[in-house]
Amino acid sequence: MSSGTGAVGWRKCRYPPGQNLQLFLFLLCRFGFVNGQIRYSIPEEMRKGSFIGNVAQDLGLDLKRLRSGRARIVTGENTQYTELKADKGILVVNDRIDREQLCFDTMPCSFSFEVILETPMELHQITVEITDINDHSPTFKRENILFEISESALSGARFPLTSAEDADVGTNGLKEYFLTENDHFVLKQHSNADGKRYAEMVLQKPLDRETNPNLLLKLIAVDGGNPQRSGTVNINITILDINDNAPVFNQSVYKAAVTENSPRDTYVITVNATDADFGPNSIVRYYFSDLNSGSNDLFKIDEKSGTIFIIGSVDYEKDKKYELQIHAKDQGGLTDSSKVIIDVMDVNDNAPVISVMSFSSPVSEDSPPGTTIGIINVKDLDSAENGQVSCRIEENVPFKIKSNLKNYYTLLTYSILDRESVSEYNITVTVTDAGVPPLSSKRTFNLKISDVNDNSPRFLKGVYDAFVFENNLPGVSILVIKAKDPDENQNARISYILEESRVGGGPVSEYSLSYNGARSPCTAIFGHHLFPSHRFF
Repeated sequence: MSSGTGAVGWRKCRYPPGQNLQLFLFLLCRFGFVNGQIRYSIPEEMRKGSFIGNVAQDLGLDLKRLRSGRARIVTGENTQYTELKADKGILVVNDRIDREQLCFDTMPCSFSFEVILETPMELHQITVEITDINDHSPTFKRENILFEISESALSGARFPLTSAEDADVGTNGLKEYFLTENDHFVLKQHSNADGKRYAEMVLQKPLDRETNPNLLLKLIAVDGGNPQRSGTVNINITILDINDNAPVFNQSVYKAAVTENSPRDTYVITVNATDADFGPNSIVRYYFSDLNSGSNDLFKIDEKSGTIFIIGSVDYEKDKKYELQIHAKDQGGLTDSSKVIIDVMDVNDNAPVISVMSFSSPVSEDSPPGTTIGIINVKDLDSAENGQVSCRIEENVPFKIKSNLKNYYTLLTYSILDRESVSEYNITVTVTDAGVPPLSSKRTFNLKISDVNDNSPRFLKGVYDAFVFENNLPGVSILVIKAKDPDENQNARISYILEESRVGGGPVSEYSLSYNGARSPCTAIFGHHLFPSHRFF
């Protein structure tokens, strides 16, 4: 079952006394920004089309609003796991969701995206939590564990075992280990700081090579799912003769720090173990435990000196800390274990990334200040100050940028626009992080201003004079007049009309005007013969 909870915020609009309520609310609220957040929880591996939640109901939106606002999902991910069915107002599974592929061993596992509506613009954040199902068995990376153990090994000697990996998490993850019954070893289980379990054999009864030179045991790993899954690895033990001292590390825990992006062969730390035996039995070799898993691709240890180096790409954004299990082994097969904790220090190696969620162009020149023209998302993968960003507009333009939700910014007008003065703007948004040195990104928006009929036609002169001969025939041009309108297209088309008056004792209607096109001059034409007694101004 999925569940959803949502909180929707809204802007209250007040109107000043003496003004029309509907007109004021329209101008003030039509560009309001509404936001909400809801969260759903579903199990992984649901079939495509499976129901996740009723977005319309949980956000308090009706279906007409979803359709009129062209509701859609926006996400920067390559795979869109969900689909919004705007006609029903529900969210369904769009693609296979594998929790292990999506989040590895991170808990809880979730992904977020935004639902955007237009006219007016609304942005709602939805988080979908993916719960685990027990679809993986514990597995070992090798089929056999080989030990060479001296018959003089003392009771209490410890022998670390390879760990099993289980891609599932929580109760479905690796729960415990079992060792087949035997007369010599018992199993002890431990957990790392990250909760990962591992086991070791502890010798409780001395070995006798002459009685039994080889032992064959099995290590079984089981998870906590229902039904329970398990994995098995063989333990082959060869009993060696006389080596009665195991190596001992001089520290139980080593600590080191490295900077991310450090070059290959960068020194990390040197571990040290000593063996009280003499000759070949005192020679110690160092190696990584199988517990280190993928860390073996990032670090190497010199088996003779115990020095650890970097051999791969250390990325703070991927892992901030590494915990390595180190073993020291002598020639007789006795071992000791220690731990190396490596902290990764962040550097400012990621520039902010700007994603455009929505952008409206053109915008009407009579749009009031505060009109939303765009929404952008800014992300910086670095941490602390290296990941803190500031957003600004470079040019001196009548726009401003405002932060809304985390990582989201709204581009707004902040003064009156005039198309006749500036018909379009190139708005450059610069995002800079707080790292040293700072990294930045830019994005330029081309915004066109649409015309409204806010200018009256104007004649080039206040008074026109004309002199004509008497007895002219009708249709003779008297004078040319011209007016201009700074608006454009239909708003700039001009019509000329003679006001009703009398000229020379006759009505002005006996004269006519002729013009061609919206911006052509107007010509006055005779409607009858003129005599010396006719005058007009």
